[in-house]
Amino acid sequence: MRTVSIYTGHRLFLLYPESFSPLLSISPFSRATRKLGQKGVIIRAMPSSSSCPPTSLPEEKKKGNDAFKLSESTFLASLMPKKEIGADRFLESHPEYDGRGVLIAIFDSGVDPAAAGLQVTSDGKPKIVDILDCTGSGDVDTSKVVKADADGCIIGASGRRLVVNPSWKNPSQEWHIGCKLVYDLFTDNLASRIKKERKKKWDEKNQEAISEALKHLNEFDKKHAKAEDMKLKRAREDLQDRLDFLGKQEESYDDRGPIIDIVVWNDGEVWRVAVDTQTLEDNPQHGKLADFVPLTNYRFEQKFGIFSKLDACSFVTNVYDEGNLVSIVTDCSPHGTHVAGIATAFHPKEPLLNGVAPGAQLISCKIGDTRLGSMETGTGLTRALIAAVDHKCDLINMSYGEPTLLPDYGRFIDLVNEVVDKHRVIFISSAGNSGPALSTVGAPGGTSSSIIGVGAYVSPAMAAGAHCVVEPPSEGLEYTWSSRGPTVDGDSGVCISAPGGAVAPVPTWTLQRRMLMNGTSMASPSACGGVALLVSAMKAEGIPVSPYTVRRALENTASSIGDLLEDKLTTGQGLLLVDRAHEYVQKTRDFPSVCYRVSINQVGKSTPALRGIYLRGSNACLQSSEWTVQVDPKFHEGASNLEQLVPFEECIELHSTEESVIHAPEYLLLTHNGRSFSIVVDPTNISYGLHYHEVYGIDCKAPWRGPLFRVPITIIKSIAPMGQPPVFSFSSLSFQPGHIERRFIDVPLGATWVEATMRTAGFDTARKFFIDTLQISPLKRPIKWEAVATFPSPSFKSFTFPVKGGLTMELAIAQFWSSGIGSHETCVVDFEVVFHGISTNLEAVLLDGSESPSRIVATSLLASEKLVPVATLNKVKVPYRPVDSKLSSLPLNRDRLPSGKQIIALTLTYKFKLEEGAEIKPRLPLLNNRIYDNKFESQFYTISDSNKRVYSSGDVYPKYVKVPKGDYTLLLYIRHENVHFLEKMKQLVLFIERKLEKKDCIQLSFFSQPDGPLIGNGTFKSSSLVPGEPEAFYVGPPSREKLPKNAPPGAVLLGSISYGTVTQNNKSDQNNQQSPAIYHISYIVPPSKVDEDVGKGTSSGSKSVSERLQEEVRNTKIKFLLSMKRDTEEDISAWNDLIASLKVEYPKDTLLLAKILECLLSGAANHDKSSRNHEIIAAANEVIDSIDKEELAKYLSLKSDPDDEELEKIKKKMEETRNQLAEALYQKGLALADIESCKQVDQPVEKSFVAVTKDLDGAESISMSSDETDAFEENYTELKKWVDIKSPKYCMLLVIHEDRCGRLGTALKMLNNMIQDESEPPKKKLYDLKIQLLDEIGWRHVASYERQWMHVRFPSCLPLF
Repeated sequence: MRTVSIYTGHRLFLLYPESFSPLLSISPFSRATRKLGQKGVIIRAMPSSSSCPPTSLPEEKKKGNDAFKLSESTFLASLMPKKEIGADRFLESHPEYDGRGVLIAIFDSGVDPAAAGLQVTSDGKPKIVDILDCTGSGDVDTSKVVKADADGCIIGASGRRLVVNPSWKNPSQEWHIGCKLVYDLFTDNLASRIKKERKKKWDEKNQEAISEALKHLNEFDKKHAKAEDMKLKRAREDLQDRLDFLGKQEESYDDRGPIIDIVVWNDGEVWRVAVDTQTLEDNPQHGKLADFVPLTNYRFEQKFGIFSKLDACSFVTNVYDEGNLVSIVTDCSPHGTHVAGIATAFHPKEPLLNGVAPGAQLISCKIGDTRLGSMETGTGLTRALIAAVDHKCDLINMSYGEPTLLPDYGRFIDLVNEVVDKHRVIFISSAGNSGPALSTVGAPGGTSSSIIGVGAYVSPAMAAGAHCVVEPPSEGLEYTWSSRGPTVDGDSGVCISAPGGAVAPVPTWTLQRRMLMNGTSMASPSACGGVALLVSAMKAEGIPVSPYTVRRALENTASSIGDLLEDKLTTGQGLLLVDRAHEYVQKTRDFPSVCYRVSINQVGKSTPALRGIYLRGSNACLQSSEWTVQVDPKFHEGASNLEQLVPFEECIELHSTEESVIHAPEYLLLTHNGRSFSIVVDPTNISYGLHYHEVYGIDCKAPWRGPLFRVPITIIKSIAPMGQPPVFSFSSLSFQPGHIERRFIDVPLGATWVEATMRTAGFDTARKFFIDTLQISPLKRPIKWEAVATFPSPSFKSFTFPVKGGLTMELAIAQFWSSGIGSHETCVVDFEVVFHGISTNLEAVLLDGSESPSRIVATSLLASEKLVPVATLNKVKVPYRPVDSKLSSLPLNRDRLPSGKQIIALTLTYKFKLEEGAEIKPRLPLLNNRIYDNKFESQFYTISDSNKRVYSSGDVYPKYVKVPKGDYTLLLYIRHENVHFLEKMKQLVLFIERKLEKKDCIQLSFFSQPDGPLIGNGTFKSSSLVPGEPEAFYVGPPSREKLPKNAPPGAVLLGSISYGTVTQNNKSDQNNQQSPAIYHISYIVPPSKVDEDVGKGTSSGSKSVSERLQEEVRNTKIKFLLSMKRDTEEDISAWNDLIASLKVEYPKDTLLLAKILECLLSGAANHDKSSRNHEIIAAANEVIDSIDKEELAKYLSLKSDPDDEELEKIKKKMEETRNQLAEALYQKGLALADIESCKQVDQPVEKSFVAVTKDLDGAESISMSSDETDAFEENYTELKKWVDIKSPKYCMLLVIHEDRCGRLGTALKMLNNMIQDESEPPKKKLYDLKIQLLDEIGWRHVASYERQWMHVRFPSCLPLF
């Protein structure tokens, strides 16, 4: 998509044009700016009322454009546009109304308090009053409490020993501790930069280690040219293994970042926070906990910290829940700081670069979740609204949004309505960057009645200065990509426009002061700053501040951009003008603050109420229609019944902008209870294309107030394509920068895809075009296709895209506003659209799991088409129910709604298992893909393994994540204030969707006969469809042999099916011959077949009934033994007594003794470690002694004979015995090694079992103690006789053996092989041993790297939601 940020949050309404660099530092201009500021230079507004450029510019405009020149001061002013909205004129007249006394809430990705211009206001107050992470992405669990030891040290949550500053006041001497992976707090861009720096230093250390290892290897080879001695060979192998290990470490290096420790305490007045960042610093003397200047909640002292000089990343802290929770707040992209700078930045030495309202204060409400790459969450949005009300904010700016299913609907919208109507907060938001097609406004800015949606405008000065174009446009215009109205329910969508680009402050971690960004994300804060000036004036002049009054002032004083009414769908009522709006509110100060809510219903239809009239398509224009309009005056909550509601009465004069089409009454008497009137729309005689009209109401007594309410009426009369196949085309249309051509086409019934061709001619420099198509379908997001096509020279391009038959399609072609701007040659465009289609009786094919195929009837209604069905199943979807559910009330103030209600959370736990690694994605059909148009406040999930390692987090837009085989837990977190709603979701079905590997994808077969799948005849490949003649065929189910593993009964295989082929001759894309019209196909996995072998092979052989009975009795007793508890001394005594009696009853019974050993291994240690190890050794010895090894070896050496059933049974039993012997030897070896390790800790000078001495130039040998035999080596040698010691099951003893021999490189190699084996979940003890070996070798850089990974692989607890 082109409406994307270079950062990770795709829902930011920010756009970087391809032709300009997003990074633009202007620090060199600071000196010149200071001089200008000293001289008091004032940059006046430039007139900027315009429409989209015509086909050719008039000569006088060309001459005027040639004369357009920037001076240094006008250039600097263009970088932070203010003159366009009249802010400079307003401040010249009212310098004290610069936003003072106004508090703005910035709902965004977070604001950096260290950024240029965001420290103080113009009157010396703190610029940022509070900084909050509303998402929870920076939350740290600090519920663990410790006390300092005698040396004043504590053990941090990371395990590091931390020195506490003795000057810190802590009456309770209780320290709350927590830790956090620092990359979890950084943006992807910042983390990437830090990783490169750290990798560079790590590579230097690793290269030193490689050089040292290579040196030792070369020295060994030089001294031992022929190393034939086994010890020498192994010594050389060890040196080579060390070298190989370091090389592989370099290849597999993946820096997950350092971990920081957080310490919290109460100093008797407030909660304090200190952070230890030593792991981030190059110098171990830097970043110590004791050197950190403690922080508290930002709103108390407005102080922030910086992690390190390397990252230059600012952060603040907020403490909740009596010290048990700390929020570390960082920004998740530069977007929020840039937005805040546009609205309020104050540069006393660079006044031309001030934001629009330098006197305003702000609070930063971070709604972009760092875990999701800066996407907003429902939790973040709700907490932000709570914070805005709590701080008594005057305005909210939100430069976020996305398409929506239903406009003006959802939980967030309900809360916004309350905040605006009850608490009088003015809410301003971006309209979106999805233009130039109509009906592309995003939620919430362009779709919500309570929010002022802002479009993006570019002036000639902005184009010349900020964008550095060769030749600016002669007039201002809307950016090409700015989203357009109307909404699907008829509302105009865009309210006003404001400058949509600026060079504004960015966070310090970007390593620059300012940056160029453009988008409606920038237009919104520009408008918000302008409104802050207005509100500042209203407060100073004692004018009641109301969102209703302000909105009407903005709309009724805006400067039109364009000459046509239709332009309002692009620009709203026009360009914001602060000075005119101020004059308006001054004149209307004595009028009541009323919002006129309009709801519309078509007579004779019971559809939900609309906010406008939207007739789209030729069918809607065939006859007149009557509509009922209800106008309801709405006062703010708390309005007096007797003083305000009862006296309210207005005589309204109704006007229609086109009386030949729109018929409305002339007058309306409006009281507090509202009034309805009828409108008749007669579109029968209008021309093809777009028509926009309004019915608006004027106060008869004060017509100068302008429209009090508007009824937007959008009529689109489309044209039907002709021919077979149907074709729509136009030719010789001239384009210049910013020019847009719209065509509205009736997509024929039966059309499923389009093949289009665009030809360009008549120009010199390259041209860039946006090509958009859009269709509107009920209760569905608009069906949009878009492309960006650049023509370096006259040529043609082809496009294919799906369409929906029977729906009107808009085709919008726009030359990018700055493309070809330096050339006076027009670009001539020919465009042809050819409709194709194959319709079927099944839009989605479902195979029910039986052997029966599914019948498909295909028809071409438009023209002859090639029928070539292709179907593939490439995913499997498995349903799960929760294994646990928990409801909890959230106690913190940040989760208490303005109404006083506490939010309740439902946590659902799902368990699933993967038999092999795969890419998976969780799906919640009820909740996914809806954030603003969802009545549930929020959802969030985490996927973790048995070690609590989190592999994925997500919200409404789950993403695929690659995970290894293993057992997984998915925690789903849903929030709402209504417990009854949450109760209904306790058994919510969740699907785990898994991608099949390419080799496992199933290509389905097609048949011309119903018995084809079973008999194999009548294969259907292709056919030619004649218009109107249906053709039937069958799609067969997959054969059972092709069903993927781990697809249990009830699972669903998912895939796609298509029917046609593209007819365009596109030789450059041979792989794209299938039609773009693709449909869903699914297959329900049936019950497994009954195992025919069940019950076979259970014959008792030659055993008598008595022998079999004794065996069953013994097995029952063993089973009972295994089930016995050993929690108390009495339990243990009873367990030991039973063992003793069973040993007497079944002497030397290998199965019994093996089970006793198994019990010892699985049970908790009831004695000290040494005693337990001796118990294990004794039990293992009993198993070993019970086995006749000679007889075992004899049977195992026999060749298999499948015909000799008796021999095969004996051999199978012997293999079980061999496994029992190997397990006993293995466990005995581990216990012996553990005993030896404990003795080495107690006696570090000499090893208890063996002494390791170096000889043979690096080879290490084992010398035995004179009074001891090496039991470990004897046991190890015995185990090697029976099993492959290198197998993952027994390899640990090989690792220990190599370690004991001093061959640490080989030990590491073997240990790595064990770790990489995915047959079992990762084991912490293996990684602990790896770190131990690395420390022994002296590779500190690798050991440090592995220690950091331990916090990822084996976290102490799951992260907070």
